Amino acid sequence: MRLETQWLVAGAPVSFGVFEAGAAPLPAGEMVAILAGAGYAGIDLGPPGYLDLDRLDGLLLAGGWADVPAGDFADLDAVLDLFDRAPAAPAGFEPRPTLGPPGLPARFAAPGGNAPGLGRADWPAFAAQVQAAADRCRERGYEPALHHHLGHAVETTEEIDRLLELTDVGLCLDTGHLLLAGGDPVKALRDWAGRITQVHVKDGSHRLLAEGGTLRELMGRGVFPPLGAGDLDLPGVLGALDGYRGWIVVEQDTLPAHRPTADIAADQAANLRKLKELGL
Repeated sequence: MRLETQWLVAGAPVSFGVFEAGAAPLPAGEMVAILAGAGYAGIDLGPPGYLDLDRLDGLLLAGGWADVPAGDFADLDAVLDLFDRAPAAPAGFEPRPTLGPPGLPARFAAPGGNAPGLGRADWPAFAAQVQAAADRCRERGYEPALHHHLGHAVETTEEIDRLLELTDVGLCLDTGHLLLAGGDPVKALRDWAGRITQVHVKDGSHRLLAEGGTLRELMGRGVFPPLGAGDLDLPGVLGALDGYRGWIVVEQDTLPAHRPTADIAADQAANLRKLKELGL
């Protein structure tokens, strides 16, 4: 089945502070109902074991994080096994494995391009790990996307460029993480258009980033605000998506149980309305 639409919009558990299945601040069914009621078409997987894939209230699975394996593929395969159980998706909107590069303690302590990343000598081995993970995803029938991220080994525009040169993996372009790492999301969407296989739309606050702190502290202070409340050129981002077809995942990362669920739910409804107001 093929949908005659360019984009579908999904919500995400990270917007509710869900990072660990056993320590989730709200039941999965409640979060699914909130996103379905707001009008989202899909949902990100979140931590394995959190979502009941048989109870998605009509939502499709848009994708999910999987760490780049440093050894065997057991953890990656476990995520892909969950993808296999997800509701059947229209062509072009199958769930994307978003491959996560390793976190670096110095970068978690000072995110935003303020701490050194991998050394030059480390890049060939890391790129080989990413390529092997991408190949594994394709063997399983899924097209992967590398997710650059504050606090991780792939944070800056230059590091994304390097990884794209050394591998053939697709890119999960996260507008908020790129913005706060000193990048230009609008330019990035155009420059990397041929490699982007997933888009996470997230706003970011340079003012809060400049106050300093660990990535966790910054998230607690709202460094990822509702769409339109930060420094992201959201109209520019949507305009640069003309050639992209696939999932747009709205994220507003927050800490577990840091905000009332009702406030988070209101933000997610407002985020979707904001995208519609801008013509998505």
